[in-house]
Amino acid sequence: MLWVVLALVLLLILAVAWVGVRGLMAKRDLEQSVQLVGTLRSELVSGDSTAAQKTAEDLQDHAASARSLTGDPVWSAFQVLPFVGSNLRAVREVAVVVDDVATGAVKPVAGVIGNVNVKAFAPKDGKVDLAPLVRAQPAVQRATTTLAKADRAAAAIDTSDTLSPVTGAVNQLRNAVASVAAQADVANRVVQLAPAMLGHDGDRRYLLLFQNNAELRAGGGIPGAVALLDVKDGAIHLSNQASGSSFGQSEQPVLPLSTDTQGLYGAITGEYMQDVTLTPRFDVSAKLAREMWKQRFGQQVDGVLAMDPVTLAYILKATGPVQLPTGDTLTSDNAVKLLLSDVYAKYPDPQVQDAFFASAASAVFAKVSSGAFDPKAFITALTDGVQENRLRLWIADESEQTQLAGTAVTGPLPTSSASERQFGIYLNDATGAKMDFWLQKTVAVGSAVCRADGRPTSVVQVTLKNTAPADAATSLPAYVTGAGDFGVAPGKVQTNVAVYAAKDEIYLGSTQDGKAAAPHTAVDGDHPVVQVQTLLAPGQSTTFRVTFLGSAKQARAAVTAMSTPTITQTTVQPAAVDCGKPAG
Repeated sequence: MLWVVLALVLLLILAVAWVGVRGLMAKRDLEQSVQLVGTLRSELVSGDSTAAQKTAEDLQDHAASARSLTGDPVWSAFQVLPFVGSNLRAVREVAVVVDDVATGAVKPVAGVIGNVNVKAFAPKDGKVDLAPLVRAQPAVQRATTTLAKADRAAAAIDTSDTLSPVTGAVNQLRNAVASVAAQADVANRVVQLAPAMLGHDGDRRYLLLFQNNAELRAGGGIPGAVALLDVKDGAIHLSNQASGSSFGQSEQPVLPLSTDTQGLYGAITGEYMQDVTLTPRFDVSAKLAREMWKQRFGQQVDGVLAMDPVTLAYILKATGPVQLPTGDTLTSDNAVKLLLSDVYAKYPDPQVQDAFFASAASAVFAKVSSGAFDPKAFITALTDGVQENRLRLWIADESEQTQLAGTAVTGPLPTSSASERQFGIYLNDATGAKMDFWLQKTVAVGSAVCRADGRPTSVVQVTLKNTAPADAATSLPAYVTGAGDFGVAPGKVQTNVAVYAAKDEIYLGSTQDGKAAAPHTAVDGDHPVVQVQTLLAPGQSTTFRVTFLGSAKQARAAVTAMSTPTITQTTVQPAAVDCGKPAG
């Protein structure tokens, strides 16, 4: 009997040692995998495809080893033990996730990365080679599916009874996989859509709206210039241009407007090209612009793209300076000021201004089409433009637009989830001029639980300041000040401010400069909207503060805000919520 007991004890000791040794080996492999992921990311960014493929193979070997070390029968048996079992089970699940990502995501992408790097997408003789993108589609799709599955698996790992080092490792894995999965989803949409959009399956036409931030619209600025892009098998040609003002006014909206859109922004949203972006709904703006182009030129476009001079300045970092027919040199440093301010003093005639804008767009487009730019800097420019709400895209094909849905490039309205509550701050010029070059915007948001029912109270604070010179009425061109033609004294800036909340938010109250305000309240679809008009003389500022009530399930959600892009990028600041004060 004693020998039986000793044998059992010996087996137990050996089993513990077995699990311990294999656990240390698995820990080594997982730590090495983390290091290799960092190396792989650097190699992919630098375009070193050979090194990236070798690193991907090493990563797969270490990940497979960790999975094997934590998958034998002894390890599985120990997973059912109290206390220690939950930790071993969590480590096993981490190893499985890492191995799945290495095999199903990293390996297929690394296999095509040699043919898909940023340099491959620079046009040659005015044409982008689409073949590498088409070949990459299956691998990128597989990687995206794998990462989405891994994200769900990582989130499902039970850490309620694990040691802090194990809990920390699981949380690190969750954050990393969630971030990469989100990035992969966006990349996959681009890879799946780009060939067709660039004419691989047939010719395409796109309308480019060049927005002017000196006269703000909710979507960015008035479409001061409009251009037609013809696309054929990777080759893009700018074939026609027109000023926004040249479209004139339609007798009625070119397409039916919703009651909400017409009530908030008026019938002019669908009557003037310069006003289609009064609404922050870019899909509405795009459809209106598309129809206006069709009615004037008889051409049906396949999509609409919008950008502003700030995005153009970002692109000029990639292309370098361009020479304009006027003799001006357009650079990343002077583009915004030249296009949104100096041009009005230098060329007082509006028709000459339109020609100047058209020549600037043509010159930059020609340089991009020729491939004479830094591809990495160009992609960075486009990414920054999208993230700052300056670059927007709508596609007429419903299936393609559905693939874009939810991405920043579509210009979505605020949404809310258990982790985030979004608000939108949209500005529309009411001066009838180009004074918004001088308008400074500051946004702050905050949230606190002030009620016994656990529902969070959130504030959105918008501060506007007119930074124009004190003598703006006389020192600035009449075209910039408006010369009082629309009822606003020269030098002053009048702005319509609309604050949007996500679905199910409840408006509680608002103040302006510390005093109770009486704004216009409305809805835009499911979104509560609070709107106020401000009028600022040079040097004057005003602060509009709005309070909303969310649901209890969002009590811990972070509050964020998106807003109309102005000359300078808006940084969202934290706002304090005083539960002891009235709403607003």
